[in-house]
Parts: sequence; structure tokens; C-alpha cells
Amino acid sequence: MKNGLLLVDKQPGCTSHDVVQQVRRRLGQRKIGHCGTLDPSATGLLVLTLGRATRLTRFLINAPKVYGGTIRFGVSTDTYDAAGEVTAEAPIDGIEPAAVEAAMRAFEGELDQAAPPYSAKKIKGVKYYELARRGEPVPEAKKRIKIFEFAPVDGLWDGRISFTLSCSSGTYVRSLAHDLGRELGCGAHLESLRRERVGPFDVADAVDLEELGSRIEDGRGLAPAWIPFDEIPLPFRNVQADAQQERRILNGQTVLIHESDCREGDWIQLVNQSRRMIAVGSVTECIGERGVGVVRPRIVFR
Repeated sequence: MKNGLLLVDKQPGCTSHDVVQQVRRRLGQRKIGHCGTLDPSATGLLVLTLGRATRLTRFLINAPKVYGGTIRFGVSTDTYDAAGEVTAEAPIDGIEPAAVEAAMRAFEGELDQAAPPYSAKKIKGVKYYELARRGEPVPEAKKRIKIFEFAPVDGLWDGRISFTLSCSSGTYVRSLAHDLGRELGCGAHLESLRRERVGPFDVADAVDLEELGSRIEDGRGLAPAWIPFDEIPLPFRNVQADAQQERRILNGQTVLIHESDCREGDWIQLVNQSRRMIAVGSVTECIGERGVGVVRPRIVFR
């Protein structure tokens, strides 16, 4: 368990960094990264990259995410979630479930979203929440995101609604809840959040830290929470290299691939005849209409 992915079901009350630190201690593995943080109060899937798999984090971190959670209407907070201080309250009389669903659906598609003032986003090396805590103005830097689905799971109940959300990486769910409350004219905040999927990975396959510890102590395997390095599904095609190409790739030299629809700039996962991952490369040139691409290794695994 030195090189691969570990799927962890994060529990509330700890940061994503806390999870990484605990896994480092339990596995005796220092080189660990993750593919997207969760707020301390949130639960659900954290995808950890271990060993040489940390070099693949850049390709996995941008995977779309799926969440479930609860939004409370009529109460706004400074952090846009239940951990913050209440900044405003408003009546929710007359707000019907149909109106809430229509407002939620209106967010679907591409939009520019501002980060919450209490977030880890940085400006000139200073985190937003540090500025907010000092009472200093926080810039409203917006980022283009995409909402694939934002819909209620059931009807409005006691001023709350459960929801499902499918979105691009980098989406602030707290901001989405806050903006929804503003659209409805009553204010709202994110009351609970659970991440259910990251790309092809599902929280149902993950282990929490307690189970991770017991499995290690008992000598039990961690599958399906553990994905070995050579079995990591990357979000682009893989091409098998012959022995001669493998030697060239390991020396950082270009190789030709035969792919009918290759395009310049495409990323390619390169595996050897034993199906072991040897490199990730990019197509630097497409030759004529023969479906031949020139691939330059960018990350080589010796």
C-alpha cells in the first residue's frame, strides 16, 4: 500500500488535512495528497493519492462531484453554513416546494460563482477567512463552474429541504445555498453536506478512519477502498506500448500512437505489455489523416 488511491469516508469535526495526517501515521506513508477538500462539518468521500500516485492528483482533482445535503431557509450566516454566526432571519411563510425547486433548477448550467468570505481561497498569500475574521473586506473573485443537477430530494419540511447536487470541481456548495436563499428572498444556509461521488469513485466503497485502523490491525485487505497504482482510472484513454516504445518512453522520448480520433493536446495514459502504467503523455502533433499522433511523455514512472 505504497502507491495507489485510498477512498476515505470523512466524518464531521475534522479537516481534510487532519484525515491526511492520520492516514500518514496509520500507514507509515508520508507522501499523501488528496483530490479536493471537504469543510470540517461536511462528511463523505475523500480521494487520497499515495506515493507515486500523488503525481496523478492534477488529473483526478478536476473530476465532477456529487453531493447530498440539507439547506435551511429563513436564516443566513456569515459562513453560509451552520457553523457560522447568524446574520439575518426572515419569514418563510408562503414559500412553496415548487418555487424552491424552480429556483434550484435555475442554477443548472454554467455560471460565475464567488467564493464564500469564510473560505481557504487566497489573495496574495492571505486566506479569505483570515481577512473576514479581521473585519477586512474580502474580494468577490468569481470562478466559472458548471451545475449538472441541483434538485430537491423531497418537499420542503420545517423550513428545510434535502437536495442532490452534481457539479464541476471547485463549486462552493455553501455559496450555492446562500445564493438560493437570496433568490427566494428569505435567506438560507447549508445545514449539512455529504460528498457521495468524485468522478468514478463512490463513498460506498470508502472506509472511515476507525475501520481503516481495525482492518490494518486485523491484517484484512482494504479493497474496494484501496485502488492499486496500475488500476487507477484516469479521465483519458490509455495506449499500450510495445517493448521498443517502452524503452523510448522511459527515456523521455516521443513515440507514435495509432488513434483514429487523437487531437493535439490530448492526454494519454501509457501502459506496457504487462498493463503497468509507465507514463502519462500528451499528443504534440497529429500526422495527416492517418490517425497517427506524436506523444511526448510528461510524467514517467520508472
